[in-house]
Amino acid sequence: MSDLEARFSVRRGDFELDLDLAAAEGEVLAVLGPNGAGKSTLLAVLAGLLRPSEGFVRVGDQVLTDVPVAGRARLVAPEHRAVGLLGQDGLVFPHLTALENVAFGPRSVGVRRAEAARRATGWLEAVGLAGMALRRPAELSGGQRQRVALARALAAEPRVLLLDEPLAALDVGVAPQLRQVLREQVARTGTTTVLVTHDVLDAVVLADRVIVLDGGAVVDEGLTAQVLAAPRDPFTATLAGVNLVVGEARDGGVRAPDGRHVAGREPIEPGGQAAAVFAPSAVAVHTRPPAGASPRNVWRTHVVALEPGQAVIRVRTAGSPEVVADLTPAAVAELGLAPGSEVWLSVKATEVGLHRR
Repeated sequence: MSDLEARFSVRRGDFELDLDLAAAEGEVLAVLGPNGAGKSTLLAVLAGLLRPSEGFVRVGDQVLTDVPVAGRARLVAPEHRAVGLLGQDGLVFPHLTALENVAFGPRSVGVRRAEAARRATGWLEAVGLAGMALRRPAELSGGQRQRVALARALAAEPRVLLLDEPLAALDVGVAPQLRQVLREQVARTGTTTVLVTHDVLDAVVLADRVIVLDGGAVVDEGLTAQVLAAPRDPFTATLAGVNLVVGEARDGGVRAPDGRHVAGREPIEPGGQAAAVFAPSAVAVHTRPPAGASPRNVWRTHVVALEPGQAVIRVRTAGSPEVVADLTPAAVAELGLAPGSEVWLSVKATEVGLHRR
């Protein structure tokens, strides 16, 4: 297949996206970020649906987009880029059978009818729909239609596959099945893939690397496991299900702008920005200052909200960023917690990881 490299900026009114990304041959790169971060704009530029303000997109040795600061721009049309795009709704053709829908992929890139049908048959088998070749989309479930759309995208043998929240519209019971199909088929074909998702499980199961977009810029990137274990951005920390306190590396720990000081398992050298990461289950909640507590890893705040979780109640507290604690329902009742309750939070240093930002 091919490697992907893109370096471009998009400016539309108040919105600005500046991006520099690369994906190796056969690599799956997940793109995470809140709404409005620029994820859809990124895919539109890669697919050739949007011309950037300046910059380039290259796949292998072919330049697909080249918009210089001055001079003539080059923009290969979407249908000639060998870039496949699969979104939340696969948009399969309602008047065609599953076989005909999948065959449309290779037919669109010039494959003869008989060969396209042969490939389509193989792809329907690969995605677990061998017995449904003659069914039309109205006779298929949402998950089955999405499998047809995936088979159609891969049957065209794209050099790069773009996935835009491909599982977001599926039922909870169907998504794991299609996630497994995606992983198997992308790995089998070695297709370079860019996956935009809000679901951290998609990134964990499918992606080799992750980039996190926020405000039109990359705020975190790296191997998937490393980014989720040591997030540098509040959005990533929320996805990973951990607390993140950022501030200045000082006195062996992290000193937040609001005065909180969090020490960790290993001290960190002073100077520069750093982050403290710890799980909600590691946070203890007190209704009065803990006896003999030092200023480190203990701070006063108040409860913002109580939210039900799996066998726990998530206690959200004030702060920027906020810190959450997971307590049993019995503990919440015993402490008498409610929104507005004044509390003191504490976390053992042995439960805190410190890293540079």
